[in-house]
Amino acid sequence: MTTAADAAPRSHLYVPGDRPAVLRRAVARGADALILDLEDSVAAAAKERARAAVAAFLAERPAPVAAEPALWVRVNPGAVGRADLAAVVGPALAGVCLAKTESAAEVAEVSWLIGALESERGLQDGRIALSPLLESAAAVFAAREIAATPRVRRLQIGEADLCADIGVEPGPDERELLWVRSQVVLASTAARIDPPVGPVSTDYTDLGALRESTVALRRLGFAGRACIHPAQLTTVNEVFTPTPGDVERAYAVVAGHEAAIASGNGVFVDGRGRMVDLAVVRGARRTLAAARLAGLRPRPEPPDLTQPTDRTD
Repeated sequence: MTTAADAAPRSHLYVPGDRPAVLRRAVARGADALILDLEDSVAAAAKERARAAVAAFLAERPAPVAAEPALWVRVNPGAVGRADLAAVVGPALAGVCLAKTESAAEVAEVSWLIGALESERGLQDGRIALSPLLESAAAVFAAREIAATPRVRRLQIGEADLCADIGVEPGPDERELLWVRSQVVLASTAARIDPPVGPVSTDYTDLGALRESTVALRRLGFAGRACIHPAQLTTVNEVFTPTPGDVERAYAVVAGHEAAIASGNGVFVDGRGRMVDLAVVRGARRTLAAARLAGLRPRPEPPDLTQPTDRTD
């Protein structure tokens, strides 16, 4: 059975790490995940203060809180980032966003360091995930190798830095970035990780444009989007929340597939005359997981008969 924990967060809210009061308010803003930022939103002179504030915020939580968003931290690259990791790795941390990732080797080094910190601090091995940010041409071309590195849960595209690197000036429909976005979706799928996080929109006042661009990202294969302001969260959450009709169709697909498996068939024909195989079922289960993450209550999902169980008959 898929659960809310299996669903990729719909919304990821960036929060400056050097503003403790904002960090505390952000928990109740409605994001599925918070990214406590130690990188771009923090001035060089405030890095140590931000690191201490984020570490203190995380230390207040001896474990993840079910009713609160997942807590991620965006760390700086290089030696500063290693100091960031040493300060923030702990039981409340869901994962780390790696700014300006260039290669799988860099990600592997961070993965090893986090493992050492987990062991040193008595944490479950491998619990803390990684989300590399691809912000250069080199990073985009290395996306598949980066996605396949241990601990990587999902990728992100840092489009402002990427555009500066390659000299792209996106138009209103952002079609200049279509190839990059599709490339990262494909790399994620090939590595069997979560779909990538959609890029931020810096205009948080035009919610109509935000909705339009977020729908386009969803259609491309993204499952969520990063936000820079709480005003964007409602729109992003709505776009990535399945409708009641979506949920009912997904339930029918899953139930029909499990009935087919029970009768010895691997595929079946749905009520609209379409052949349904395991690939379609995987998408339906993701829809049900997303519905649960959004607080919806679809009917109990049939057991996955394609997976082994501990039952003995």
